[in-house]
Amino acid sequence: MDWMVFIKALGLCAALIMAIGAQNAYVLRVGIQRQHLMMTLAVCIILDALLIALGVLGMGALVQASPILLGAARWGGAAFLIWYGLRSWTAILRRDTALEVEPSAAPISAKRALITILAISLLNPHVYLDTVVLLGSIGGSYPASLQPSFILGAASASLLWFCVLGFAAHALSRHLSRPAAWQWIDGITGGTMLFLAGTLVLA
Repeated sequence: MDWMVFIKALGLCAALIMAIGAQNAYVLRVGIQRQHLMMTLAVCIILDALLIALGVLGMGALVQASPILLGAARWGGAAFLIWYGLRSWTAILRRDTALEVEPSAAPISAKRALITILAISLLNPHVYLDTVVLLGSIGGSYPASLQPSFILGAASASLLWFCVLGFAAHALSRHLSRPAAWQWIDGITGGTMLFLAGTLVLA
């Protein structure tokens, strides 16, 4: 284990993942609702680790070498982010913006929660740009002997961030479920998504 590479990868991944994105917003929502939090966190962490490993082990270089794949990721990602950002801003105007956490709230089935987090994670091209392309190309530039340290460092950042985010939302759910609090969350989420879409379009 090369700890310098581990720490560099951890810091780089943390800087990318801490921005409020589709995954983070959904983890917040699940934590506030207190439904299927552990399953949601496990899916996010495992998928991030797999995508980072694929990128470092060669997938990132393959995508970078293909203008078609890069174009699809760029424009597909921008379209997804614009849709999600506008959806978040539209939610501010709805009367049901607050998240119900009382026992009377309609429960979400485990199957529906699993399908939702898989869709948010795998249908968002921006996830691939961060993990497979960006982290993958940086990690892939290291010698093969150092790549496992990079993968473990980046995956550790994902593990720590999603656990902190999910459990903090769970602990503070009574406060975060207030209409005003969730309007702020939706507003920040929408603005972040549209900003990221702009960076993709202008890249």
